[in-house]
Amino acid sequence: MRKMQRHTVQTVCILLLACASCLSQPAATKESTIQLDPAKTTVEFTLADVLHTVHGIFRLKSGNITFDSTGEAGGDVVIDAASGDSGSHARDKKMNKDILEVQRYPTIEFLPKHVLGSVAPQGQSQIQVQGTFRLHGSDHELTLAFPIRITGSQLATSTHFEIPYEAWGLKNPSTLFLRVSNKVQIDITASGVISAPSAVANSDRPRNNK
Repeated sequence: MRKMQRHTVQTVCILLLACASCLSQPAATKESTIQLDPAKTTVEFTLADVLHTVHGIFRLKSGNITFDSTGEAGGDVVIDAASGDSGSHARDKKMNKDILEVQRYPTIEFLPKHVLGSVAPQGQSQIQVQGTFRLHGSDHELTLAFPIRITGSQLATSTHFEIPYEAWGLKNPSTLFLRVSNKVQIDITASGVISAPSAVANSDRPRNNK
């Protein structure tokens, strides 16, 4: 009888250890990747002054965003800081040299950290992406809203946000005869490809290493 009891206790202990081992394994999550197409992405900026409004564009260098079913995100969206084109060579030269200092800071970046909401496999979705906006060597926390449309593997999205560039340490280009706003409006329209989610372990998930 005692032998049977000892055997039962040993069996229970083995089962408990097995359960603990299973619980300690990293949980599988579903990860998706968005690859933006620079040729089909526009980054527009608008800066108002007392006489007229300045419109211009920047070029996207690359855009890669990963996110999983927990909302954790990574990747990098990179804009060529020297590509700013407002239609005036003199104005763009001053912007590159005196405002953005593109020789020291050649890129403007957004580094996603967390996604709020879910992306539908097809059709329309609405999400917010929390991340770090890197401009002129400084990091600023930013949350962007993205309406998303997916057709097959193709993704289309857009976002609008405001940059208080003067508060973020950049020079205001105003002169004695020209006064401009200390905030610039940014509108991004992007297209790309979204991958099908794949199962990965939490411990193996790529992290944002910026």
